Amino acid sequence: AIDLQQLAGAIRGDDEHFPVTRLIALENTHNRCGGRVLPLDYIDAVGALARARGLKLHIDGARLWNAAVALGESPARLVAAADSVSVCFSKGLAAPVGSAVAGSREFIRRARRMRKQVGGGMRQAGVLAAAAIVALEQMVDRLAEDHAHARRLAHGLANIDGIRLDPATVETNIVYFDVIKPGWDAAKLSAALAAEGVRMNDTGPYRLRAVTHYEISAADIERTLTIVEAVLRT
Repeated sequence: AIDLQQLAGAIRGDDEHFPVTRLIALENTHNRCGGRVLPLDYIDAVGALARARGLKLHIDGARLWNAAVALGESPARLVAAADSVSVCFSKGLAAPVGSAVAGSREFIRRARRMRKQVGGGMRQAGVLAAAAIVALEQMVDRLAEDHAHARRLAHGLANIDGIRLDPATVETNIVYFDVIKPGWDAAKLSAALAAEGVRMNDTGPYRLRAVTHYEISAADIERTLTIVEAVLRT
């Protein structure tokens, strides 16, 4: 999380030479930080800062339910300090497609107009809503399984020669790790794993990203660890 003093210092005032800051945006959980969860007190403090400076607070909640399960809190509590929130039904909740934005009635009225301006719309969207309802009713409680699988994956990878990973950084369903074996980089390892049926994205020269979801079982995690170790032995 960005230090609050640093965040406050980045807010632009009414200077004609620069754009005026109007919005603070947070992501929870945070993808590039490995699915880390923002603490409630931090979110509340950022919300208080935004209100004090006359700004809006938006939360990118694409993985909001993962954060809620990890903290043992309701999604509503996690966004209580925000003016708006976007959520995704096709990530951890596993719907085939679908996202939503929430806010005040006035915010949604303006959002609908903006959507129409840029050509947004679908006929009929109800089929997407049906899938989202199933996701909300049947997929939230099982997110803890994804988190447990990610922790197991992290601990297993950390014990493989040629891998650098701190398992303590894994809080939800995203695992980032670095390949440090001489002669290997992320692209090479990603391709070698794909040839064995294991898909992990290379996100940097030596960094890879793995995500657990409802189609990944405990047995799949053990098989993945066996394959990673075997591949790096070659």
